Amino acid sequence: MELSRLFNNAKYKGSKGYLNTQKKYEIGRTILYFFISASLFIAGYIQTKERINVLSLVAALGCLPACKSLVVAIMFCRYKSLDKTIANKIEENAKGLYSHFDMVFTSEKKNFLINHLVVHQNLIIGYSNHPSFEEKAFYEHIQNILTLDGHNDVTVKIFTDITKYEQRVTQLQELPFSSEQAISLCQTLKSVTL
Repeated sequence: MELSRLFNNAKYKGSKGYLNTQKKYEIGRTILYFFISASLFIAGYIQTKERINVLSLVAALGCLPACKSLVVAIMFCRYKSLDKTIANKIEENAKGLYSHFDMVFTSEKKNFLINHLVVHQNLIIGYSNHPSFEEKAFYEHIQNILTLDGHNDVTVKIFTDITKYEQRVTQLQELPFSSEQAISLCQTLKSVTL
């Protein structure tokens, strides 16, 4: 267990099993924040024998980050990582490509779970096993993000059939590749996910 992951998960985003492992850190951080607020309130009450004191004010303000952390923990609890056997098979097929697991894109109206994503040149392909994945809404959302970040002419295709996705990933292995554009696209995608 890495304590730094309680407060900064950026370098773990996109790793295999990310949603399942990060969920534990988010819940742990939330409990820690509420514990700090409760202990400050109790310490103030023990010291002054009154509920209204400086430490109770600090404890009340401490509930703000605790509640924000609770919202994030609830978001993580809604999703789970891709099954390990499928993830291992996909990882084997995507060797040498820029790929990420467990990407949850959040928009104002809907959240989109992409179980695996491959970035190749100006092409982003992904796989989602979510039963109610709305492709059209996702395409609008991701194209808007990519355009705002200066990535024009990027093609996005999300597969809901694992065999078709694996075939496409295998085809990408044979195409020429430029890492600069892929790295830039990966950074943009990681910055807008849970």
